[in-house]
Amino acid sequence: MERTFVMLKPDCVQRALCGEVLSRFEKAGLKIVAMKMTKPGKELVAKHYPSDDKWLSIVGQKTLESYQKFGIDPKKELGTADPVEIGKMVKGWLVDFISGSPVIAFVLEGNHAVENVRKIVGSTLPLVALPGTVRGDYAVDSPDLANAKKRPIRNLIHASGSLEEAKFEIGLWFSAKEIYEYKRADDAIING
Repeated sequence: MERTFVMLKPDCVQRALCGEVLSRFEKAGLKIVAMKMTKPGKELVAKHYPSDDKWLSIVGQKTLESYQKFGIDPKKELGTADPVEIGKMVKGWLVDFISGSPVIAFVLEGNHAVENVRKIVGSTLPLVALPGTVRGDYAVDSPDLANAKKRPIRNLIHASGSLEEAKFEIGLWFSAKEIYEYKRADDAIING
């Protein structure tokens, strides 16, 4: 069984969508093995999001693509068109946002947990997230609005993108003593 990390971001907590989101994972056969509400410090959030040029460039490139789509001049709005520099700005916005209010962090366990959680969550861009996904049903933000306000996209939830990322994030947010082994009543049905 795989484990993956999920965080309900401040916008999810503030909109009182936590129970709805959690129930989607449980109904899909995923088991909560760790969970806590916390107001993370900036240091923890800064460690959570990568600082390498590759990740920063990807984030910055997404912003540049959004700016191009909506005819916005990045140099005028942000002072640069360098994807890495823009990625650093976006990471700063994320750190401020996530550390500014309580979040709910949890670990889910199940068959292909990483892939299944990502499918349930939907695209990181709410504008293109499919109906039936968490972001497609509840997130209403867009890159152009977020960029105009110089803040991250409010997309309700973070879910690990790979097994390696999940292992890192679980270890960052939880100690081994905070992760529990137990049987769900429907384990025999789900896991055969």
